[in-house]
Amino acid sequence: MVNYQTTALEDFVSNIYLRHKIMRPQDLNIDRIGHIFYIHTHRKPMPPRYDVIVRYRGIIIDSREPESIQREQFFHELCHILRHAGHQSLMPKAFRELQEQDAQAFAMYAALPYHMIKNYDFSDPFIIGILAEAFCIRHSLVYDRLNQIYRNQKSTLLTAENRLSYR
Repeated sequence: MVNYQTTALEDFVSNIYLRHKIMRPQDLNIDRIGHIFYIHTHRKPMPPRYDVIVRYRGIIIDSREPESIQREQFFHELCHILRHAGHQSLMPKAFRELQEQDAQAFAMYAALPYHMIKNYDFSDPFIIGILAEAFCIRHSLVYDRLNQIYRNQKSTLLTAENRLSYR
């Protein structure tokens, strides 16, 4: 992907992963990642959530959901622990929504980090299924991630063209 410019959030995720030698889809084990960040991971039949209480950090993922959704839930809650402060129930709605948007983007980047997917053939007609299986995530998340990459590439190309037209 020659024209792809990673976002600051993508770089944040990739840097964390690379620092901890998370290099391949098989390395994206939620128990291992939880251990790296001293986060207790629990699978229970209840909605996902995270807790930070003094030195305790925990994530609950819904055991009733398929593994692909549990992984997305984990990455979403991981973002809250690593990047956010405060208790959402005490925040203004707009700030809470901003944190949720950040957690959604983080989950997408954490589930399909660019440093792992950049060498796949994105023109392969089966790429969505290939990535969904390799990374154990839903097809819809792969679709959203690839769309984000294509939009970014197009934006980068347009920006380069605009710079050339103003010379």
